[in-house]
This record gives sequence, C-alpha cells and structure tokens, in this order.
Amino acid sequence: MTGMNFLSLIESKRDGQTLSPDDIQRFVCEYVTGKIPDYQMAAMLMAIYFRGMTTPEIAALTTAMRDSGDVLSFPKESRPVVDKHSTGGVGDKVSLPLAPLLACLGFRVPMISGRGLGITGGTLDKLESIPGFKTAMTVEKIIEQVQSVGCVICGQTERMVPADKGLYALRDVTGTVPSIPLITASILSKKLAEGLDALLLDVKFGCAAFMQTKEKASQLADSMVTLGNECGVKTHAVLSDMNTPLGRTAGNWLEVKESVECLEGCGPDDLRDLVIECAAHLLLQTGKSNSIENAMTQAATMLASGAPRNKWDDMLLAQGATLQAFQRKLAYDSTAPVTTELRATRSGSVQKCDARIIGEIVRDLGGGRLTKETIINWDVGMDQIAKPGEQVQIGATLARIHAADKQSAANALKRLETAFEISEG
Repeated sequence: MTGMNFLSLIESKRDGQTLSPDDIQRFVCEYVTGKIPDYQMAAMLMAIYFRGMTTPEIAALTTAMRDSGDVLSFPKESRPVVDKHSTGGVGDKVSLPLAPLLACLGFRVPMISGRGLGITGGTLDKLESIPGFKTAMTVEKIIEQVQSVGCVICGQTERMVPADKGLYALRDVTGTVPSIPLITASILSKKLAEGLDALLLDVKFGCAAFMQTKEKASQLADSMVTLGNECGVKTHAVLSDMNTPLGRTAGNWLEVKESVECLEGCGPDDLRDLVIECAAHLLLQTGKSNSIENAMTQAATMLASGAPRNKWDDMLLAQGATLQAFQRKLAYDSTAPVTTELRATRSGSVQKCDARIIGEIVRDLGGGRLTKETIINWDVGMDQIAKPGEQVQIGATLARIHAADKQSAANALKRLETAFEISEG
C-alpha cells in the first residue's frame, strides 16, 4: 500500500465511511512494517476517534492487531488460562496482587500488561520500580514461567501484537485514548494473543477514567464482552468507580508497597474487595465455583492464607528481582527525596477526593508520561490518601506527597488542596 492509498483511507474514515476488513488488515500490516509513518497513523486514529467504527470494523482491527505477531499457545492441562484487564485508573494496582492469587487458585495467568496512558498508572511502570525486575521476556520464557510458577506479569514481546505496541504509545500523545473502538481493539488484541480460556474486564467510570460516565463504561464493556465471546474466550466485565483513587496510594513504587500490604492482609478494604471480586468472577466463568458467593469466599480464604504472598516472591524471583533489595526498599518510609503533607484546615467528613486531580499531580511530579520519551520517576507519588466518608480533625493528614525536589512538592501541595472537599464538622 502506498502513502497515497493510505491517505484515501484516512479521508474515507474522516468522512464517516466504513472500511473493509481487507483495508484494515493491510494498513495494520503496513504500519507494523514501517511503511506508514506515525503522523499518518495519528490522523487515522483521530478520524476513528471522531467517526467511530462498526462492530465488523472493530473485529477486523482487533484480529489484524492480534495477528501482527506471535500468539501464545499453552499445553493442554487442567489449569485454565485466564487474565484480567482494567481500563485504567488512578491508584489501580489490582493486577499486582491478583496474578499470584489466581495462580494459587489453580489458574495459569499470562498477564501481558502495558505502561501508563494519560493520568492512569501502568502496571509495567510499577513493577519496574522493583530492584532487578524484568518486564521484557520472550514468548518461550513467558510460557515456561506460566507453566512452572503459574503467573507472569510482563510486557508485549517484540513478536507479540507489535501493531498495538506502536498504536498504544501513539494514542497516549495524540489525545485519542478515550475511543471505544481503539480501547476495545487494543485490549482484546493483546488478550486474544495470550491464548486465554477466560477473561475478566474491569471497566472504570468516573472523573479519572477514560469513560467518564457509567453509561459510556457500560458501552465499552458490552463492546469488549461481545467481541471476546465471539472470539471464543469466556469474557465478563465488571464496572468500578474511578472518581476516587483506588486504595490510599498513587504512584509507581508506592502502589507496589500497597499491593504487598494487600497480599499480607493489611491493605485498604476497597483494593482487597476488588481483587477478591475479580478472582471470584474468573472462578465462576471457568466452572471452578458454582455461585458468586462461594467464589468470593474461596478467593478471600486463599488471599488470607499467605500463599499468594509467597507466590508473589516466586514471580519476582523468576523475573530477575533481587528479593533482599526489594525487602530493603519496602522498609523505607519514603524513597523520594522530599515529602510533604496536605493537612485538613477544619474538622468534618471528607466529601470528595478527586482522582483526576490526584492523577494529574502524580503525572506532573514525574510519575507519568507527557510524551512517548518521558522517563518515569518510580518513587514520586502520594500515599495516606483520605477517602470520602471518613471523619477528619483539624490538622489531620489528607495526603502525603513524595516529590523529587522542594519546588515540585510545593507546587503539588498547592494543587492538591483543590482535590479534597470537607463538610463542616
């Protein structure tokens, strides 16, 4: 396909026309081989953002992206191959404790994850804050680790879904992230390449989600569930609120610390509850439990047993982490050079803790990306975040900022004041 031919496709989509499966397959192939430049693909992404895609177009885009590289194939055995994917949020670290929990529940979990998009944190960015942890793996190593340890959390290999690898980064810097067709194709192309038996989707809604309203989130969930099931993967979706950060931390290393607390039975309730809910649905989807109530009990019992915490260490060791260095880093109260606290100026009940403002502050502290080339600072972020409904006294900590220097800490503190509302006590 020449550049002029692709230009005509951009124009067709810009004008609201439907692209054929063959055209979609061809332009995905051409993009992967470098024959279509980023600037033209950016124009196509924007056309799709505004004009949308039909269900057949989304299916064609998804399968073309999946087939742009290798697909995982696991030996036949009794353990189902499953995964969970979140559409992203602030403080959303569910994948970290969930993967070892699922492995302990008798699943194989090839969790192919991504980096941060917009203000949402990326699972790979979080894991790379662990000393020595490797997120780049070959297909052969992924399969070997899943078979032996039971779980892996890693990035796409060079040979797995290369189309999405390029488009994922391009969407982040072109304002085309919140597009149902593009999100659907991005998520499902990676998940279908994992050779899954079942998939659980955590679709976020709220001020810090790609889908701001519950209705939009439901549309995205329906799109992905329909396409996933049509492709032979038992797919289910849950909707969860992202008006408030999940847990009490936001920022890569701080979220790893909180994930370990969850595995040790002392993390925040909202994180623990969502981890258990995700595991329970996969137990139900694969016939390992006969009711959601029994599945919730089964998952909660396993999480409390301590086995997933040990499995976490097994996964870290398998992916190159140095456990002694990891434990030493966990022991530090903060690994950032500067910390400062936002304190309540009056007593009362927390009415609002705005996840979008917090996500933007963490990104601007260095914990997220403004461009494809941004270098992540793993140690910045926030912890001790107060949640809506909690009573606070004058002088109580509403959040603690971890920053690279005093100036960025002061800037963040001033902005953070607008994230909280406290009723008169």
